[in-house]
Amino acid sequence: MLNIFTLSNGRLVQEEIDSLEELSQYRPIWVDLDDPTPEERRWVRQYYGLQIPEDAIDDDIEESARFFEEDNGELHIRSDFLADVGEDEPHSVRAAFILNLVNDDLRSKGVLFSIHEEDIPAFRLLRLRARRMPGLIEDSREVLLRLFDGDVEYSADALEGAQDALEEVSAKVLKGDVSDAVASEVLATIARQENLNGMIRRSVMDTRRALSFMMRSKMLTPQQFEEARQTARDIESLEGHTAFIFDKINFLMDATVGFININQNKIIKIFSVASVALLPPTLIASIYGMNFQYMPELNHKLGYPLALGLMALSALGPMLYFRKKGWLK
Repeated sequence: MLNIFTLSNGRLVQEEIDSLEELSQYRPIWVDLDDPTPEERRWVRQYYGLQIPEDAIDDDIEESARFFEEDNGELHIRSDFLADVGEDEPHSVRAAFILNLVNDDLRSKGVLFSIHEEDIPAFRLLRLRARRMPGLIEDSREVLLRLFDGDVEYSADALEGAQDALEEVSAKVLKGDVSDAVASEVLATIARQENLNGMIRRSVMDTRRALSFMMRSKMLTPQQFEEARQTARDIESLEGHTAFIFDKINFLMDATVGFININQNKIIKIFSVASVALLPPTLIASIYGMNFQYMPELNHKLGYPLALGLMALSALGPMLYFRKKGWLK
């Protein structure tokens, strides 16, 4: 999908492009390629003279090659954005940005190009705000800054949701009576929140690197530079909070595993008590099971019931002792 965004009275106006002729009718500040087709890539190349790299959003690109400036003045930025956290598997989405601010020979000057394979919450948030809030966007650099700021804000919301989920888990664990079913549910929730917290930490760290590259490249106005610094400070606070979440996850994990061990010890204790209680009857049965010719009790009329009674008493004695000690609770 190829969408372009133009400025009108301080607001972003979105247009969906279906042909090369349509593309030539607008002067956008932002061209967004959401899972673009080869034909849409060709339109951008023909009209703007922009060659989008085939590996623009590949995950195997080295970290050092994700932020660079081409000889023709194009700035290339590749960054990971947090995707919808409501899905079963939280994940990040790689987005590539290309921005030309200096080359007057190209139609792409002053236009931000973004390429990604699926819709990103930060992009939706910017589109919504830019339509409703006049003056929010001034140029393509502002668009890029707002996208990164939106990702930080969305990450903060996701982190708050993770903390709420862990608070619910903590309430279950701290009740003390944690069954195996509850423990299994708790561990599944903890694992998911740990994965989400890791995604958030990676996303904001990636955003900070992108902001640092923009600030070093001297592409920002003084006001935009200050906004980037403020976003970087927000990221620092989020990183501290992710560390707190990791500590809480480790505590809940240890507590849950501890309750699982307690439940297992209870089962082992029951088997141990039963084994000890049945040891005297087993001994009695073994004695009278020996094949000696002269055993007086074998010829006694009450020998069999007396043996059963003795075995029952020998098993009951240890059970009463264990109960008195509180080992059967």
